[in-house]
Amino acid sequence: MFKKVIGQEASEPQKPSLTTPEERAPQAPASSTSRDSGAATPSAQRPSAGNTRNVLSSDVEIKGIVKFQHDLIVDGKIEGDIQSAGNLTVGENARIKAEIKTGNIVIYGKVHGNMTATDKVELKSSAEVIGDIKAKILTIEAGAIFVGKSTVGTPSQTPSSGSDTKPAPSAPADNQPALLAGK
Repeated sequence: MFKKVIGQEASEPQKPSLTTPEERAPQAPASSTSRDSGAATPSAQRPSAGNTRNVLSSDVEIKGIVKFQHDLIVDGKIEGDIQSAGNLTVGENARIKAEIKTGNIVIYGKVHGNMTATDKVELKSSAEVIGDIKAKILTIEAGAIFVGKSTVGTPSQTPSSGSDTKPAPSAPADNQPALLAGK
């Protein structure tokens, strides 16, 4: 993740970019001094916050509520709730027991719990899901395991109480045998 920075003044020595994210935090708007304007140049060329990707590796275990923005890749264990408007990727080594509510979900590993995605859920061939799924789009690759019910798409409009709806079935009449009688 090294970047070539073009446009630095020749009088400024190049600093190595081996700093922590806290040290690279965006600075205040550049003042008229050349030192401040040179320091603002690298941060202006950094990727936007929309490209932020968080990774939980296979040795991470979390119990509780996980909230994030943008993207999260999980290869460890989570037990609890996962909430975000961003994108969740569940790696092959991941083991998740959680209620998940996010924008998009891509699953390669194991998930036990209900999922709600505002856009799309993808179950890859190595996925194992036990729980209900609600999403606008659901894709399931051959080989994926899914045990639960799914609600896919969004209704164009709610059913009206007009004449085109069927009435609910009524109880059997006295001269008809009951079909649900026990043996």
